[in-house]
Amino acid sequence: MRQSLKQPPYYGAYWIYSGLPTSFIPEEDQSVLITQITLPDGANAARTGAVVKSVEKYFLEAEKANVESVFSTIGFGFGGSGEDNAMAFVRLKDFAERRGKDQTAAAIAGRASAALASLRDAQIFALSPPAIIGLGQSNGFTMYLQDTGNQGRDALNAAASDLAQQANSSGKVSSARASSNTNQTQLKVDIDQERAGALGVDLSAANALLGTVFGGNNVNDFSYNGNLRPVYVQGDAPYRMQPTDLDRWYARNKSGEMVPFSAFATTQWTQGAPSLARFNGSAAVSVQGAAASGVSSGDAMDTMQQLTAKMQGGYSAAWSGLSYQERLSGSQANLLYALAIVIVFLCLAALYESWSIPFAVILAVPVGIFGALLAAKLFGQSNDVYFKVGLLTTIGLAAKNAILMVEFARNLQQTGMDARAAILEAARLRIRPIVMASLAFILGVLPLALATGASSGAQNAIGITVLGGMLSATVLGVLFVPTFFMLVGRRWFARKATVTETGEQAAPRP
Repeated sequence: MRQSLKQPPYYGAYWIYSGLPTSFIPEEDQSVLITQITLPDGANAARTGAVVKSVEKYFLEAEKANVESVFSTIGFGFGGSGEDNAMAFVRLKDFAERRGKDQTAAAIAGRASAALASLRDAQIFALSPPAIIGLGQSNGFTMYLQDTGNQGRDALNAAASDLAQQANSSGKVSSARASSNTNQTQLKVDIDQERAGALGVDLSAANALLGTVFGGNNVNDFSYNGNLRPVYVQGDAPYRMQPTDLDRWYARNKSGEMVPFSAFATTQWTQGAPSLARFNGSAAVSVQGAAASGVSSGDAMDTMQQLTAKMQGGYSAAWSGLSYQERLSGSQANLLYALAIVIVFLCLAALYESWSIPFAVILAVPVGIFGALLAAKLFGQSNDVYFKVGLLTTIGLAAKNAILMVEFARNLQQTGMDARAAILEAARLRIRPIVMASLAFILGVLPLALATGASSGAQNAIGITVLGGMLSATVLGVLFVPTFFMLVGRRWFARKATVTETGEQAAPRP
């Protein structure tokens, strides 16, 4: 009996749990792909449009068996806004037409990213939308590379690009990209404040005029066929296309006179970042990516942290979005499991007014956990939030099966039956209700374990975990629970018989 704790399911459950890959939530096939397209700085709309047409052609021809339609837009992307950014939204066909493993959204995105990498004129990544809308821009991880060593923006951008390259070549991370917003060519307008003041030109009025001329401004609304339409004021296209066009514009001074910009302003070309990001009070660059095929998001995040730790200069990694939630939930999982077991134990102790019965029941819990972990391992599941829910459910169900036998054996023992005979009789008499209750629950979660299509990842995570736990708690529980009952009753909680004052021997209490 002492060797029972040294054999599976105890060590087996610990070994499987330690090697189970971690993640936050399963990746879901939502029948949609998002393709991010980023061209070099300064690329115009015509050049971006040519790349977008190549992307559309690939999806509509190479993936015509899986793709229903493609919608593209130029001027916006996860990497920023402007003519050098674009997005393509790919609508996949119904799940009934995509039953193969190579027809899932993840498989299609992987093939697309590899095929479109041959387009040297742009960086193209095919991504799946996040499983929880609002937590991130796409699936995978989101981290910030923080400049805690105060190395400067140029060094930070270079480190982020180098980190993305190392991650893509590690074999555990794919589509790693740094939104470093590298320096872009900018036209700088220098206004001589002293000269503008001498001419009576107000600086705020001059800035507002430049914004209206080159960027446009909504000044009014008008009614048209019962609808309100906006009125935008902007400089005519031929007068705002070249840097020299600034000399054509005039600012009104305090006297109402028109003063040309050439009298107090000059222009020059320069380099600068369009935006500067900070995270946790430090200069930072967003680095996004996804786990490689067959790799969990937890392993991919561990790889990113290891690569960041090896970098020189005092850089650190911080997580946001789904990645932050994954780290947070992982750090609280062990406390959650321990709390669930303690609550079950205290409830049983209060119910039966005994310490031995709760221990006999709690020792049977790892039997169900072993089956849940083994099922998750065999079917490629990861240690995510839904798996944790299934594991907590398994703890309760395994305890329920043990209670059916232990409580019946305790009642038989109170009638004078020996502990060994009582637990064997209880196992024989209670095997039928145990099997019937377990079979009903197993059949209830079977549709979750076999689910396909939309949200099947979450359903599989719960169904497979509970299904494996119930099978193990039913098949192995009948063999292990009697052993635990005898072990607790005779070895750990048995009290030696005492002799009373009358000379009678008192029976040991359970």
